[in-house]
Amino acid sequence: MTTSIDEPAADPRLLELCARGLGKTFDDHCVLKNVDLDIRRGEILAIVGTSGCGKTVLLHMLLGLLPPTAGAIEVADHELPGAPLIDLVHAKQDSVYEVRLSWAVVFQHNALFGDTVYENCALWLREHTKLKESAIREQVRACLEAVKLDVDDVIDKQRDELSGGMAKRVAVARALAADPLVVFYDEPTTGLDPVNAAHVHDLIWNTHHSQRADGSTRTTVVVTHDKDLLRRLHPRVLLLHDAGVCFDGTYDEFLASPLEPVRAYLAEMPGLHARPQ
Repeated sequence: MTTSIDEPAADPRLLELCARGLGKTFDDHCVLKNVDLDIRRGEILAIVGTSGCGKTVLLHMLLGLLPPTAGAIEVADHELPGAPLIDLVHAKQDSVYEVRLSWAVVFQHNALFGDTVYENCALWLREHTKLKESAIREQVRACLEAVKLDVDDVIDKQRDELSGGMAKRVAVARALAADPLVVFYDEPTTGLDPVNAAHVHDLIWNTHHSQRADGSTRTTVVVTHDKDLLRRLHPRVLLLHDAGVCFDGTYDEFLASPLEPVRAYLAEMPGLHARPQ
């Protein structure tokens, strides 16, 4: 029996997101069905599974970019006292907009727009704060320094002048500029060489554990095939298989699980990660 959205498994005051009976069908093809998921504040969650299992579809539904065919999603609204859970699917656009102000997304292909590094990182600050341009420039520099980029070298570079590793760091710096409570990553190391991938591993870890301006902790959600990233983060792992959740547990439990889909996926991970996306 599917648990009601009104009966979360954890204290709702500690939840960033709660999904119940979530499903998505495209025409006659069922991608996901009966997915239940609680994402607790301050945790790192890795969503894994073979290509086509619905990882990105699930991520896009959690972000409110794709409406579910069935089920419910509630998310913490930090603009309200006590950050109560609100209905993401049926909320008014203004409410969804307010919720997203506390989120940041690092897309698989970075989604940098065609301008300089500075303009990419400054845009959110211009639109959503009252900072003067001098203060914005100072904050952008701090974010670029936080992702270990040579600020004077990259800040005025155009997007197309960046290497793959540099572009990924800029995408994370842009996310940091918003001082987000929740950071979502979609395949953050796909296509990177081992050295740059290792830098991104550390970057995700350091970003998660960096203190926000108000002292609160961040929550991190990562869609990935990267076995080394899982080893670095030691996250809670959610494995999607056969349109549903096959495994949900700690990293160590994931490695030790006797479930056949888990064993098969662990063996397949290196090849999936190396495959062009």
